[in-house]
Amino acid sequence: MRGATEGGPKRESSAYANLRTMTTMNPEDQCPVPSPCISLCKMSEETGLCEGCLRTIDEIIAWSQADDDFKRGVWAEIRRREAQIPFD
Repeated sequence: MRGATEGGPKRESSAYANLRTMTTMNPEDQCPVPSPCISLCKMSEETGLCEGCLRTIDEIIAWSQADDDFKRGVWAEIRRREAQIPFD
């Protein structure tokens, strides 16, 4: 790793450390709040939700103009919806 010296402690670069932290953070805790879209876009007629990201069409349409508070609210709804999915 960069910054390592012979016999000394290995240190990761600050950019890598920041990236690693961001990828382990919950998306709703990041700033800016990332989109939940996973490019698996198919609206379910039964639930009214996208089968990929579990958002409603209204949430999807509003996302690009929404502030982070709105986006965190959508993520909270996604988490609630995920918890209701029955797994066999």
